[in-house]
Amino acid sequence: MVNESKKIWMDGKFVDWADANVHILTHTLHYGTGAFEGIRCYKTKSGSAVFRLQEHVDRLFDSCRILNVNPPFSPAKIKKAIVDTIKINKLKECYIRPLIYIGYGAMGLYPKDNPIRVAIAVWPWGAYLGEDGIKNGIRVKVSSFSRLHVNVTMTKSKTCGDYVNSTLAKSEAIACGYDEALLLDTNGLVSEGTGQNIFIVRDRVLKTPPLPSVLEGITRKSIIEMAQKKKIRISEGNFTRDEIYIADEAFFTGTAAEVTPIKEVDGRTIGNGKPGPITGKLQDLFFKIVKGEDKAYKSWLTYI
Repeated sequence: MVNESKKIWMDGKFVDWADANVHILTHTLHYGTGAFEGIRCYKTKSGSAVFRLQEHVDRLFDSCRILNVNPPFSPAKIKKAIVDTIKINKLKECYIRPLIYIGYGAMGLYPKDNPIRVAIAVWPWGAYLGEDGIKNGIRVKVSSFSRLHVNVTMTKSKTCGDYVNSTLAKSEAIACGYDEALLLDTNGLVSEGTGQNIFIVRDRVLKTPPLPSVLEGITRKSIIEMAQKKKIRISEGNFTRDEIYIADEAFFTGTAAEVTPIKEVDGRTIGNGKPGPITGKLQDLFFKIVKGEDKAYKSWLTYI
């Protein structure tokens, strides 16, 4: 159950949480053509700050361009609306969900001149995969569902309908007693989690799948930049699921997941079953950055 806040921004004005409704024939509800983002705001000693706001808004508009959806508001207006939504709800920390979708009008696959609608909701949301998962790691199952092929859908956009693939994989993993799912691409190579990018460490080299088969994760990009500054060897390249089995460390990254260690995959213990040193170093740095405790990365924060 979502921890409700008070107001949601819809098409340029604030409405009460309970009144933020759409028509049952809203086009995106039926056909999935819409784009969204997941963003976090953190409490710091200098006030609340949104992590990499510009990059998230840029990706939201990139998703719309890929989907051939023309937002009725500019990126600058959406950035301001996000900040205003946090302020009006008086939240020190929160998860932020901007959504651009095709509204009520014509039915059928072609939306014709249906209106493009925009909503921004914020609410308190702790560790997506649990505080224990952040601290001690999670158990992961390789899914029977494959990551969508690049010519089946547009994999560089956060498209609403594409996440059916993720919900099926996540539900399967939970039903089998795991915390999260890992999807392979259509060639059988490791791709990503249901809403996370994956990294492994083997022989002190940090590895992550290349961009053709995965979403361009903003936390993923941040981890790569952080690792480079820490002189950690990093490789973007394909690997198989059995390489995860024999990896020394593994972890997921994402706005919701943040940096979550993986302690087990398909019943195989990763490393010694505890978060490893490279995972720990990057996780510690990540949380220092989002809390405003590392001034070298202050440009990544937008203070409210």
